[in-house]
Amino acid sequence: MILDPDNQRVLDMIKAAGRPPFNTLSPDEARGFFAGGRTVMQPEPAEVAEVRNLEAPGPNGPVRLRLYRAMGSAPGAVLPVLIYYHGGGWVLGDLDSHDQACRAIANAAGCCVVAVDYRLAPEVKFPGAISDSAAATRWILANAADLAIDPARAAVGGDSAGGNIAAVMALMSRDAYLPQIAFQLLIYPVTDMGMGHESYQRIKEGYPLVASTMKWFIDHYLPSPSDVADWRASPLRAASLAGTAPAMVITCAHDPLCDEGVDYAKRLDREGVPVTHVHYNDQMHGFLTMGKLIRASQSLIDTMAVALKRAWN
Repeated sequence: MILDPDNQRVLDMIKAAGRPPFNTLSPDEARGFFAGGRTVMQPEPAEVAEVRNLEAPGPNGPVRLRLYRAMGSAPGAVLPVLIYYHGGGWVLGDLDSHDQACRAIANAAGCCVVAVDYRLAPEVKFPGAISDSAAATRWILANAADLAIDPARAAVGGDSAGGNIAAVMALMSRDAYLPQIAFQLLIYPVTDMGMGHESYQRIKEGYPLVASTMKWFIDHYLPSPSDVADWRASPLRAASLAGTAPAMVITCAHDPLCDEGVDYAKRLDREGVPVTHVHYNDQMHGFLTMGKLIRASQSLIDTMAVALKRAWN
């Protein structure tokens, strides 16, 4: 597998900076490094028509949200909506970590994006992130008129741990625990917490996300090893994926999550769900939020925008 030179430059910079692997740090220490990388990795946030901070009632207090409306959209115009759950292994990330990506997606797709700031592990274990995200999703769609969004054109999406949450939201929507979802956008998602796929053996060192880092994330997130089998943790283990919303699944080769994402796309297809699978053979996990240094990030945003527009039309 060939690695994109932009990716290699990022790896060289991380090595030169001496950034320790997340799995050698406490969650608070890791959060500091994760936040500190934004100015180095991410482009300047694009201007959008509107940014608004909101709160949705959650099972254990308010869930923070951030709403973005595409540049050029008229005030009050009803827009399709992407409800976005950020990555970060359920331990890292917040509204600020994915602010730049959400702005870029809103502008590229001509839509509204509402980002969800679910509670993090280990302070809040599984299924806390799922409960928060479900409550937020339900509230966003119930308040569609006030938010000037079209609930008939609602998508869920996220990267990595956020892709895991988005897949679970799509399953909950199918089963009528949530309102109907029109599309699911899964960016290098976690779909099986068992870590049994071959790509975990292939990607063991040299990248920001490797098998040992994933184990650190999962150990912080799941209360018990038995929770691996719960479909809300491992959507690939759901009894059926049939009837879920049409999907786009993004995978990249230099990623321990690669093979479980591929398997999820294959299973969606096998069970009759319209799915587009886009595989980046030269990219590594996390490149969406590294657009200052990795040019393929913009290509990914453009590809996702086309898929969202097609789904909404």
